[in-house]
Formats: sequence, structure tokens, C-alpha cells
Amino acid sequence: MAVECGRFRWVMAGAGERPLNEVQFLTVAEVASVMRVSKMTVYRLVHSGHLPAIRVGRSFRVPEQAVHEYLRESYVGVETA
Repeated sequence: MAVECGRFRWVMAGAGERPLNEVQFLTVAEVASVMRVSKMTVYRLVHSGHLPAIRVGRSFRVPEQAVHEYLRESYVGVETA
């Protein structure tokens, strides 16, 4: 469940989601390393809304689970004939 207050938006833990204090956050550089892409690609994914992130000062933090979900949803399997 999402709660909005002014320009801030909080996502409340629902069924099957971990509480916010248990979420592991990754830096943009760590996400780029996991995904094997450049940091600029990660910034583009964050700014386009494809990869959720929170802003901490001038930098972003991405929930680790969001990275895994993005990769799982983007996976293109190859069928063999």
C-alpha cells in the first residue's frame, strides 16, 4: 500500500513484503555491478520509473529486491526447437 504526503511517497509493507527496516539498499554503483551495466544505465532506469529508488542527499539507493524483480521480469528465455 502506498501513502502519499506532499511530494513524498511511502510504500507500506503488505502481505509477503519485508518491513522497511529489513530492506537491503544498494548504491547505483552496486546495482550497475549486479546488472553488469553502466551507472548511467541505472540512473536512466531510476529516472524513467522502471527501477524504484529513494533519494538520500544527492544520491540514490535501490532496494535489492527491486533489482532482482526487474531482472526476473526482463528475462527473455530462449526456446529450443
